[in-house]
Amino acid sequence: MRIAEVEAFSVRVPPPDPPYRWRDGLRGPAGGEVGVLRIVTDEGVAGVSAAGKPGSDLALRSLVDRVLRDELVDRDPLQREWLWERLWNIDRTEYLPIHLFGLVDVALWDLAGRAAGVPTWQMLGGYRTSIPAYASTVTFGTVAEYLDVADQCLELGYPAIKLHAWGDRNADAKLAVKLREHVGPDVPLMYDGSAGFDLPDAVYVGHALAEADYLWYEEPIREYSITSYEWLAERVSVPLNVAETVPGAHLSSADYVASGCASYLRTSSGLRGGITGAMRIAHLADAFRLRAEVHGSGIAARHLCMAIPNTTYYESLVTSNRVCREWGIDGSGNVAAPTEPGIGLAPGPDYPTDLEQYVHRI
Repeated sequence: MRIAEVEAFSVRVPPPDPPYRWRDGLRGPAGGEVGVLRIVTDEGVAGVSAAGKPGSDLALRSLVDRVLRDELVDRDPLQREWLWERLWNIDRTEYLPIHLFGLVDVALWDLAGRAAGVPTWQMLGGYRTSIPAYASTVTFGTVAEYLDVADQCLELGYPAIKLHAWGDRNADAKLAVKLREHVGPDVPLMYDGSAGFDLPDAVYVGHALAEADYLWYEEPIREYSITSYEWLAERVSVPLNVAETVPGAHLSSADYVASGCASYLRTSSGLRGGITGAMRIAHLADAFRLRAEVHGSGIAARHLCMAIPNTTYYESLVTSNRVCREWGIDGSGNVAAPTEPGIGLAPGPDYPTDLEQYVHRI
């Protein structure tokens, strides 16, 4: 079996309704065209992946036409490790955007699952068939609104809640404590700073999170400086969840581990080098008895959650104060393992626009 075609397509993602933000100064996603990569073999088996970021279609088309088609055509699609390493070499001169780096790898894992007739999480070895989903909030306007959203999430069965708050140290610390008082001591809570703080403010919020017994403290500072995270870990007792957005997959994650600041490592297919990069990070974390928590929602994240032993939850995004459970999450807050062969995105080549189910699976 050899790769015969490499194609780029566009799928239009509608803007969220209502619009949302991550913190003060960071708007949420807008609608637009996202890039879909399709790799087809000489036996007619196709694998697909989607960048998910509006505007990614143009960059992907350029990358396919300039580089990927020549690199991939006539290669064995099952030699994923070799092709993954080849992408690292290409990155040296192409400087691939972090959200595009893993697209080839995800498409190849999808292709392999379709060829074998089994879901990708089983191709990865498989560990579980369901996992709890935590409600991951966007940024709302007031403490009262957050508490109402929390009530709705718990009523819908979500067993845990993560905050994306305002990026104001005093307001965020007060919200964290208020939420703990509101839900009681037994609901696991997490906090994501969306890289909004410097070290002094991150320490201030970290003390509040420790006092309120939060499960983890995620990305309070931009992740370029590992030293700042090392110093933060020395100053606060709440566990840190780190290395979500830095390039370098397991290589940069290893430096966070070596610094001693990590209790949890973030892993994902979209930001950490595809399925292969995500699994390398998970195995790295496991070797040091750390957790590898899967970042983001979507179908690829579900496969990773089913394959990684040392992960805790699936992240389910709550984008509105009228909370609805994400597709595929049951009344007990659990998400089941995918059953379709491969990853489960539409195999193409015909991609309708504004396809809601497709959008949810990116």
